[in-house]
Amino acid sequence: MAGEAFFPALVQNLATSLDVPYVLVSEIISQQPQVLKTIAFWAKEQTGANFVYEIPGTPCGSVVDQATLCYYPGQVQALFPTADPVKALSAEWYVGAPLLDKDQHVMGVLCILGDRPLGNEENAKAIIKVFAARAAVELLRQRAETALHQAYDELEGRVQARTVELATTNSALASEVQERIAAETALRQQAEHEQLIAAITQHIRQSLNLREILTTTVVEVRRLLQTNRVVIYQFNPDWGGAVIVESVEPGWMSTLGMMIQDDCFAETYVPLYQQGRIKATNDIHSAGLALCHIELLTQLQVKANLVVPILQGETLWGLLIAHQCDVPRHWQSWEMNLLDQLATQLAIAIQQSELFEQIQQNNTNLEQQVQERTAQIQQALALEASLKRITDKVRDSLDESQILQTAVHELIQLLQVDYCDTALYDLEKGTSTIWYEQGPLSIMGQDRVVQMVDFPDIYPQLLQGHYLQFCQRASDSIFSVPPRRASILTCPMFDDQGVIGDLWLSHEENHGFNELEIRLVQQVANQCAIALRQARLYQATQAQVKELEKLNRLKDDFLSTVSHELRTPMSSIKMATHMLEIVLKQAGLLDVEPSTAARYFKILQDECQREIGLINDLLDLARLDAETEPLMPTTIDFQLWFPTMIEPFIERTLNQNQQLKVHFASDLPLLTTDVSYLSQVLTELLHNACKYTPHGEQIMVETTVTESNWQFSVSNSAVKISASECERIFDKFYRIPNNDPWKHGGTGLGLALVKKRVKRLGAKIRVECEAGQIRFTIKLPINPGASESSKISALVS
Repeated sequence: MAGEAFFPALVQNLATSLDVPYVLVSEIISQQPQVLKTIAFWAKEQTGANFVYEIPGTPCGSVVDQATLCYYPGQVQALFPTADPVKALSAEWYVGAPLLDKDQHVMGVLCILGDRPLGNEENAKAIIKVFAARAAVELLRQRAETALHQAYDELEGRVQARTVELATTNSALASEVQERIAAETALRQQAEHEQLIAAITQHIRQSLNLREILTTTVVEVRRLLQTNRVVIYQFNPDWGGAVIVESVEPGWMSTLGMMIQDDCFAETYVPLYQQGRIKATNDIHSAGLALCHIELLTQLQVKANLVVPILQGETLWGLLIAHQCDVPRHWQSWEMNLLDQLATQLAIAIQQSELFEQIQQNNTNLEQQVQERTAQIQQALALEASLKRITDKVRDSLDESQILQTAVHELIQLLQVDYCDTALYDLEKGTSTIWYEQGPLSIMGQDRVVQMVDFPDIYPQLLQGHYLQFCQRASDSIFSVPPRRASILTCPMFDDQGVIGDLWLSHEENHGFNELEIRLVQQVANQCAIALRQARLYQATQAQVKELEKLNRLKDDFLSTVSHELRTPMSSIKMATHMLEIVLKQAGLLDVEPSTAARYFKILQDECQREIGLINDLLDLARLDAETEPLMPTTIDFQLWFPTMIEPFIERTLNQNQQLKVHFASDLPLLTTDVSYLSQVLTELLHNACKYTPHGEQIMVETTVTESNWQFSVSNSAVKISASECERIFDKFYRIPNNDPWKHGGTGLGLALVKKRVKRLGAKIRVECEAGQIRFTIKLPINPGASESSKISALVS
């Protein structure tokens, strides 16, 4: 597509391709001050009105100043606070590319803007560069077309002015027709003269073929002047030249293509013709010409000639010449005027043809540049896709050998090199060990060790993270490259922790590695370094995990052993405490107020019970971790079982002035589960609720049934727990700090046991801490025979 529809179509297609709201293509219309005017503007799915804006202080100014693509991924309004168009479009990012002419001067800007994140940034930048190159070609074409139209308009003005002049002359001649009969012939000749000029002018307008225009001119001029020969002579830079077109009457010699080097002409006549001189020679022998000039004309069979310069501005391009060969001739003024006007028309045709050729050449060059750039972009995209594939393969493995083998194999396949190997460094020993190599010329083999000091021109640069590209002579003995003339590329594998190895690639001598290939190998080397670090970290982590598992088993064995060993003495202590209670009661020491013995005995009794509880919890924890106890599923009627389970807490909440409320449906189905586990879980949750709820606050127990599970929840109010504490609430030995108003204490294992028992039941538990309330919710899968529950319809308190 070209013409006026090109740029609106370009911005619409670009907006659609990149899914962006705003696309502008602008042309520089003024340098002082610098001003841009939009040629086409796409704004949110429709064509916007064109507008004018100043370049300074806008992101387009950066594109014009730097003559290259500029990308501002965010906060573009903050970067260019005075750019009114950016503010008006509420843009957050900007990508712009210059429109360059053949001299790489900026003619305008193609840019995209948006208020939401750009998708694929690299793809967008590549596409906008291609569109910018095509837009530049179209802008140059339109400018050339405008210049051509201006030339046509200028020619039309001159023709019209000449027509007016001729009309005035004809009018004057008409008034004198009776008195000047002889002038009638001149008038007819003048009309033919004008017709010839009009015909040639029309021919110039209809054709851009300069050879055709010049040939038509000499033929028509010879016919009109009834002369023997008419030629057009074109100068060379040394003022020699040749006859490029000719019309000659039969019987006279042809001069077409004749090379003429007239030193006399160059010295005497060139300056005069450059000033627009018209030379009419009626007889070469009586015109006072130089002898050398007379001899030249005689050789050409010329008796009289009429010479008119063809000027391109102040440059003498050539001559329009009429030859009379049979006899001398007196040239009339109208004949001189005719050739003068025709020379002017020919100058326009020459300028038009040269401009057209220049435009064609520019278009060819620009198309070639676009094709080359497109090929580069396609190659870059292909290499980018290949790099992603290689990266995915390398990063998917945690085996060092597999990582290196994959990198070598993929580079061989992608770059079609003769040889590739990879090595790992031992920096303490100063050695490099080949781990893998591939190629038809592989000769060294894996595990070959090379001392870095033997190659002082190579390894110091690799250790600094620099790649090397060089040509190896046949006499060289680079350790991992076949001994022949070859082009070598070596890249270090390094990351933020340093260099860990390298990649070597070898190709035939006359095939160097281009910038894209070098960048690809560098990226692959970097990805190999990351993958190797990842593999080594994984191996270290696995070793640490095994060590931690070992330590955890030792810890569990220790706790289990200690718990079992402590259980017997604690049973003896409990028995001794009981016997001591009997003795103290018989002695009457527990009935005396205040009694020091009673206080000490109470401490002994409480701590003994606490230690027994801790030992029992530790043993339960060990059994749950081992999962050695089988579940004992039992089917119960929840409405009959639950009141028995909750009964001990009714009296406790009354003593502590707490409100205990229970909600459950009136027609709950039968429940099949391990009742002892469920009882222990609910008992621990109710114990915690009673323990942490202040007097006057509420404890709520709810039970509901859905199609897929039973849901139990226990919540209590007036408990403030931070989010960080809520996340740790199921940790072993973790207690909520400063939040036990009743000073009940505890082992710190209760909720840890709850979580493990819930897991053993195949259920899930979650805790929510918000708005001064803590809620524990258990979801237990329902047994297949359970009926659908009804909604809560009763309140038991």
